[in-house]
Amino acid sequence: MDNTLINAREQFIAFLKEKSRSSSTILAYGKDIEQLVTYLETQGATTPNQITPEMLQSFMQKLASESYTPKSISRKTNSTKTFFKFLKNQGLIETDPASALEHPSFETKPPRILSKMEYRALRDAARGDIRMSAIIELLLQSGIRIGELAKVTIDDVRLDAENPNIYVRPEEGSSERTIPLTKSSIDAIRKYLEIRPKSQSKALFITKTGRPLLVRNIRTAIDRYFRLAGIKGAKVNDLRHTWVTHQLSSGLSLTVISKLAGHKRVSTTEKYLQYVPARTSEDKIKLEEL
Repeated sequence: MDNTLINAREQFIAFLKEKSRSSSTILAYGKDIEQLVTYLETQGATTPNQITPEMLQSFMQKLASESYTPKSISRKTNSTKTFFKFLKNQGLIETDPASALEHPSFETKPPRILSKMEYRALRDAARGDIRMSAIIELLLQSGIRIGELAKVTIDDVRLDAENPNIYVRPEEGSSERTIPLTKSSIDAIRKYLEIRPKSQSKALFITKTGRPLLVRNIRTAIDRYFRLAGIKGAKVNDLRHTWVTHQLSSGLSLTVISKLAGHKRVSTTEKYLQYVPARTSEDKIKLEEL
């Protein structure tokens, strides 16, 4: 294979797939490096060994001049550094031109945490939609990610067990785990199963025609109910943020929350402590219902 930047990018994408990185991560890296390669080619560089630190810095400056946010440039910086680190490890370059590349500084916005009034308003807005009510309740009461929820099958939900729970499959870079189900989420899922269309699909949540409900369908629907509920500045993932902070406030063990949330490190969970106004001194092991 010719040692061109285009081929190097293809090798990099293949490497990410071999490492079982999530599809969204692979897509983001792929787009970032494609944009970088296109720019480098305009500078007359077509092979990895032709790249200089100045070229990479010039690319980042070009992004800034095109009104990319510091956060976006930081992400592209990370993609660039990961790409050239891969090339060096593979012996495709002798020196890493991205090693000295610095991330732009930017403020990380705190997570959007819904108040009790807001998530109750969201429930009320979706009350007439049994399927979306079940989805919202499951997201709010379990902290499951939207991508994970879209992959849940009927067999993954155990409503009649001694300890009702939902099993999250270890796909797309997420960890395998079992999350206890609260009474409200059990009731919402049961109501949905009563009206769920007959289908050969094993997916828990499906369309009227029996096809699995896609992430984008779920996100669009919930965004609509956010608007109907008058909740501004909120996104689907904020239901997960709300779940984490609520459980922290209730005194649930940090390690338990971290495990149930699928966080790779407890330190990720600890970051939410600054958004918890008060935390009980308890160290509970049982989820509290929102």
